[in-house]
Formats: sequence, structure tokens, C-alpha cells
Amino acid sequence: MKPLVAGARIVTRGVTDGRAGRARWARWARGAEWARWAPAVLAALGLLAGACGSGPGTGTATGTGTGTATGTATGTATGTATNQATGPGTNTATGTATAPQSSPAATPTPSAGSLVAGRYQPLWPFADEKQARDWQESYRSGGHQPWHLDAERTALSFTQGFLGFTGVDQVVERTVTGADARVSVGVRGEGGGRPGIAAVVHLVRFGTGPDAPWEVVGTDDTTFSLTTPRYGALVSSPVTLGGTITGVDESIRVQVRATGSARPLGERCCVSAGGDRVPWSATVTFRAAPGSTLTLVASTGGHVAEVERFAVTGVRVAR
Repeated sequence: MKPLVAGARIVTRGVTDGRAGRARWARWARGAEWARWAPAVLAALGLLAGACGSGPGTGTATGTGTGTATGTATGTATGTATNQATGPGTNTATGTATAPQSSPAATPTPSAGSLVAGRYQPLWPFADEKQARDWQESYRSGGHQPWHLDAERTALSFTQGFLGFTGVDQVVERTVTGADARVSVGVRGEGGGRPGIAAVVHLVRFGTGPDAPWEVVGTDDTTFSLTTPRYGALVSSPVTLGGTITGVDESIRVQVRATGSARPLGERCCVSAGGDRVPWSATVTFRAAPGSTLTLVASTGGHVAEVERFAVTGVRVAR
């Protein structure tokens, strides 16, 4: 008997779809003919089931595509995406992964070695910790410039030598606590009276060891303040200085100075002021290397001495 074609009717001795035909068809289906064709039919059904992708561990191949691979690490996968059933619920994606780029590096900040005690601006006499260490080595080997170990002498040298206020030649008070010192410097009083305080100079030990030298890092504000720009700020030329003052007929001079320079980098005179805690301000131009530390100075006087009060602050030149 020839194989049946799908859709053909069974014809037996001229009777179509009759009771006898159906009986014979049933006997044939249970016989050897069905056994001979069963393996091929089952194989075809298996291929159809695989194509449908139903059941655990199967996926649908979509060809070439681009997508985002998400998991423990996230990146962009570009290339040919291939899904393979390697176990229940497992898909393997192949392609080229591109990781996200890191953010730009942060703007560098001053290193600990360029600050005093990690927080103060080095105003004088050393520009950085390396210079302080160099002095320590020379002191240990030959005893050079021992005055760096004396807070009072350092404060007066800063006032008279660096700032040029030669008339401020008295140490009125001093307070030393560990590696921190405050020395009040002033001018002689009229008729031999008590000296008047011109400024309270703040000093800090620069570096380590019992022979770490003193470094001027600023002044404490009293009746004459310098609060603008703020301490440690980045500045550029021209810079505006300001604060408050208490006094009568005051004449304020402002300067920009730097360690290693004998002359001011910029100067302006003079700003008239007076009253009780009256604001004052002045603008001055200067030239200095980017990244360098500057000492901004404001002074007033003219009643008893050329300089009777002064204030300083430390800033850095913007890059």
C-alpha cells in the first residue's frame, strides 16, 4: 500500500468513509505501516518544538543586534548577540563590552607639605616645608640662625624685616602653647608709657622635631581687621582688601607681599577711614606667579608713629 497524502480520502472497494473503511483504517494504523513511519513523525515534531522555544532553558535567536548588558557590572555590549540554552533559565550573550569612562580628575589642592600643620598658609620666613627642613639640617650641622627657634624674635623679624615696619620694635605680650604661639608686637608709648599693641602675630611650628622652626601664618584681628579676601582664598589681580576699623582720622595703606621678595608686589595708599568698627576697602594690582602664596597687608598710623596698627592675611594666586 502506498503512503497516504495529507488531505486524501480513504477509498476501499468503492465505499468512501463508510463503516467498513473506517474499520480497515484503524487496523492499518495499528499495524506495521504506522510503526514504520512513527520515528520520522516524532523527529519532525521534535524539530517543531525546538523552533517554538517553549520550556525551560530555551531562547529565540534574533540575529545581529545591540543591547545593554545589565548585571553585577553594567556596560554596553556591541556585536552579535547569541542566546544558548546551557541549563534551566541560562542565556549566554557574546559580543564586545565597553565600560563607562571615569569622571575627570579633581582639581589638585595644595599638598600637606605646602601648608603649616596641614591648614595654615606659610607667610614667612619659609615658603614651604622643604625650606624649613633645609634650615633644620644646617642648624643641626652648624648652628645657623638659631633665632628661628624663638617665637618672639621671629615675630619681630617678620614685622621689621619683612614688612618694613621698623618703628614696631616692642614685644608686649606672648602666649606659647605647644607648637602654637601668639606674640603681640607694638610701638613705644608716649612719655615712656606702656607700648601700644600694633598686631598679634600668630606663629606655628613648621615641620617635626624639637627643633622645628617658627613660621608666621597670620595675625589676630583686634580694632583693625582684614577679613576680605578670606584666609587661604584664591585671588588674582586686581584684588580687593577690606575689613573694619575703629579710630579717628585713619589713613590705610595696603600692600601685596611674598616670601623672597624685598619689595611689595603691589601697593596702594591711602584710604581715609574713621569711626567705630567702620568698614573699609581698597583695591590693588600686583604681579605674582600662579600658585604662589601671598601676604596681604593693611596698616594705619600717623598719630604717634608711622605704623601704629597692622593686619595680615594669607592667600594663594589662582592658576
